[in-house]
Amino acid sequence: MKNKKTFLCLLATILTLSVYAQNGKITIESNFNDRESISHFRYLASDEMMGRDPIRPEIELASRYIAEQFWKYGAKEIPGSNGYYQAIPFRISGPPTLGKVSLGKNSFNQGETLLVLDGPSFEGDFELIVVGYGLEDDYSGKDVKGKVVVTNVGAPNRLSPADLFSSGREKIKLALSKGAIALIEMYNVPTVPWNLVANFLNRTQLTVDNTKDMESLPYLWLRDLNNEHINAIGNGEIKNAKILVEGKLNRSITGKNVVAFIEGTDPKLKNEYVMLSAHYDHVGVGTTNAEGDSIYNGARDNAVGTVAVINAARHFAKNPPKRSILLCAWTAEEKGLLGSAYFAENPLIPLKQIIYNLNIDNGGYNDTSKVTIIGLGRTTADPLLEKAAAEFGLKAIPDPAPEQNLFDRSDNVSFAKKGIPAPTYGMGFTAFDDETTKHYHQPSDQVDNFDLDYALLYWKSYILAAENIANWNERPFWIKGDKYESVGKELYEIK
Repeated sequence: MKNKKTFLCLLATILTLSVYAQNGKITIESNFNDRESISHFRYLASDEMMGRDPIRPEIELASRYIAEQFWKYGAKEIPGSNGYYQAIPFRISGPPTLGKVSLGKNSFNQGETLLVLDGPSFEGDFELIVVGYGLEDDYSGKDVKGKVVVTNVGAPNRLSPADLFSSGREKIKLALSKGAIALIEMYNVPTVPWNLVANFLNRTQLTVDNTKDMESLPYLWLRDLNNEHINAIGNGEIKNAKILVEGKLNRSITGKNVVAFIEGTDPKLKNEYVMLSAHYDHVGVGTTNAEGDSIYNGARDNAVGTVAVINAARHFAKNPPKRSILLCAWTAEEKGLLGSAYFAENPLIPLKQIIYNLNIDNGGYNDTSKVTIIGLGRTTADPLLEKAAAEFGLKAIPDPAPEQNLFDRSDNVSFAKKGIPAPTYGMGFTAFDDETTKHYHQPSDQVDNFDLDYALLYWKSYILAAENIANWNERPFWIKGDKYESVGKELYEIK
C-alpha cells in the first residue's frame, strides 16, 4: 500500500509538471519575439562592443543596453541600486616596467619567476616574516609592522585558480590591517603550472578595490614549487629581501552589475526570489588571427546567455510567476568572477530570500539536440529543468567533462558557496572537444557562425525552466550529501 501511495504521488507530480510545462510553453511561444531576440544578440556581440572588456569604455555601452531593455520591458529597480546598476569599485593593476626580488643568492625577475600583482612602485631592503597562509590565525603572536609578510599562495582547500586570486585579495586587506608593508605569496601549487599563471597574470589585471581608500600594499608572487625559499625564510637562513618595482600601473574605475526584479504574484512566495544570471563581459581585443580579426566578440561566451536574461525580463514582466524573479547581468566574470562575487558579498536582496540561481554561461556547443546543465544531479529541481528542455525538443544532460571543474568556473559558484542551489544552464556539449572549444576565447566567436534556430530553442527552454521553479510548490535545495548542502542549511536555517 505504501509503495502504491508513493507511486501515485510521483505520478501526480509528473502530470502536474507536464500541464505546467505545456501551458508555459504555449505562453512563451506566443509572446516570444525571434527577431528582437536575435537583434539583442547581434548587438551585444558586435564589433562596436570591442569584446566587452570590463576595463575598456565599450563595456558602458553593453551595461546601458541591458539596463534599457530591463526598463523597456517593465522590470523594476532594486532598492539600494543606482537605477539598474550595482556599482563596483575596481582597481586596474598593470605589470611594472621593472620588477626584481633578491633572496640571498637567488634573483626573481618579473614575468619569469616573479609576478608583481598589485601595489605601488617599491624599492628597498626589507625584513621578512613568514605567516603560514596569511590568514587571521597565522598572525597570532607575530609582529609584522614594517615588515614584508611571506605566505603560501592560496589557502587550505582553496587552490583553484579563482580561489588563489580571491584569497590573495583577502590577504592584502588583512596584511594592511596588521601593519605589513608588502605581501609575498610563494607559489607552490603543483596542480596549476607556473607558466600558465605567469602568461595569464603578466598583463593588466582587474580586482575589486578592498583598500577603503587606503593605498594598496605591494603584492607579489614568487615561484617556489618545492617550498625551498619559504622554508629558508622560515628557519632564519634568509632574513631580508631586496625588492625593486618600477613603473607599476594602478588606477581606479567603477564597474557595473546590471540588476532588476519582477515581483511575484503569490502573497507569500513573492518574498522568495529565483535569480536568473549571466555575465555580459568578455575578453576584449587580443591577438590578431589569420583572418586579420582581433576583436573577441564573445557570442557564445556569453552574449547568448545575456540575451537569455533579457528575454526572461520581457517574458516575466508580462507573465509574472508566483515567486519574484531577480535579473542579474554580471560584469568581470572573465577577470575572476568579480561581479557575481561582489553581489554575493554585498547583496541587494538578502541571500536567504534567493532560493535558486539559474545561471547561464557557455564556451561552445557540439550537439544542438541537447542542453548541458552543469550541476544537473545536484539539486532537487532537476525534473523541472529536464521537463523544460524536453518541451522544446531538447534533452538535458549533466556535465560530460567533470575534470574541467566547470561548476566552480562560472558565476553560479559565487552563490553556491553561500548555500544557494545554483546550476549553470549551458548549450549542448557531450565532450570538451575541439568542436566545443574551437571558438572559445577566439575572434571567431561570432553570431554569423551560430545556429540561430538552436539559440531560439535554448532561450525559450531557459525561460520555461525558470518559470517551472518560480511556480513550484516546493523550495528547491541541494541533493543530500552535496558539498554545499551544509552551508545551504545554515543559510536557510534548515535543521
